[in-house]
Amino acid sequence: MGTLVSLCALLSLFLCVCADVVEHFEDAPGCLEFFYKEKVPAWGASTPNAARLCQRFVNRYHFATLYDTKHRIAVYSAYYFQPSNGGGREKRWFVEPQLVNSSWQAEMKDGYWLGKDNPGVYLGEKQALNEDYTHSGFDRGHLNPNGHHPVPSRNATFTLTNVIPQNPKLNQNSWRIYESQLTELFKDTCSKAYVLVGAIPSADNWIIKNNVKRVNIPDRIWNAWCCVDNYGQPVQSGAGAARNTEENLVEKMSLDEMGGYLQEFSNEPVGELFYNNCRP
Repeated sequence: MGTLVSLCALLSLFLCVCADVVEHFEDAPGCLEFFYKEKVPAWGASTPNAARLCQRFVNRYHFATLYDTKHRIAVYSAYYFQPSNGGGREKRWFVEPQLVNSSWQAEMKDGYWLGKDNPGVYLGEKQALNEDYTHSGFDRGHLNPNGHHPVPSRNATFTLTNVIPQNPKLNQNSWRIYESQLTELFKDTCSKAYVLVGAIPSADNWIIKNNVKRVNIPDRIWNAWCCVDNYGQPVQSGAGAARNTEENLVEKMSLDEMGGYLQEFSNEPVGELFYNNCRP
């Protein structure tokens, strides 16, 4: 009997770890590693109909996303920086099968082929689809940037649950430059850098397809980061934010300032974005 109980417990743990959409990030230990000291921020936790995604590709997790299924954009993606080894850009755009049917595979899949494999099944009730962005005038703007990862994590960032409708000028200019600056800073300063990147949805600005509000066009994009040394002790931190407009300007700030910035868009306390706000 004891052996049977042990086997059941082991099986339950295995199934939990392999799940892609989880009730709590804490349910999947492999997903918690993308948060500094495994502390999941309170920010966004009360978002109605939010889905917690352990972004799974080639049978392992690469980052975590709190996904707003109503607005069909991410509240944030959480990852740790890894120097890129190149590999180019994915030509595919992935979707999350378990946002269509919870019994489907626990790994992101090319939206085109998932649709072909399941004719007659609508994939976009709870997530954005590639065709939503086509001719929209907006870029598929990565939150977790592909340039902050080697292959295959780089490939995994090309999931539509990790992108927002981003102003092309912002995406291709100041935000891209900001991400590149962080790349150099992280390589020179950090043993490991933990990052949160998120979006603030607009009140009523959408990509509309066939008279249906499909994807919310966020007002703002932001990120926050915590840099640690070889002993896991914080050595530097910071944040940045930009309006999702032609203004094309990134405002850099401290973590404390970012807390105040996010508080402007929340009726609930923002709380710490990182354990002890990335203080030693």
